[in-house]
Amino acid sequence: QLQLVESGGGTVQPGGTLRLSCAASGRSLDPTWEYYAIGWFRQAPGKEREGVSCIAGSGGSAHYADSVRGRFTISRDNANNTLYLQMNSLQPDDAAVYYCAARNSLNVLTQANEYDYWGQGTQVTVSS
Repeated sequence: QLQLVESGGGTVQPGGTLRLSCAASGRSLDPTWEYYAIGWFRQAPGKEREGVSCIAGSGGSAHYADSVRGRFTISRDNANNTLYLQMNSLQPDDAAVYYCAARNSLNVLTQANEYDYWGQGTQVTVSS
């Protein structure tokens, strides 16, 4: 099993920044965290869960939703089993619960149903 715990959410004004973290732990982790495909998804009230950004296992290519490209940056720290999402120029439409997800795969996985493990989510609110 793999456990994922998100942190870093909060309330910011439009134009503000946040950095989300996702810490991974569990028996399924070592030594294969670097081979996990990992991603960030978000879900706003009344809306479906949508992909924000994802990155392939073993430091492969990253993918971004059109709505966040150029503002958000996904990164991973394999030594510390952590995933990050740097979010700049936040807008009210970015407000949602953000989830990290993982699956042991070298591919870029853009769909929620492709992931095996999920965190509990962290709330991001963008309001003036």
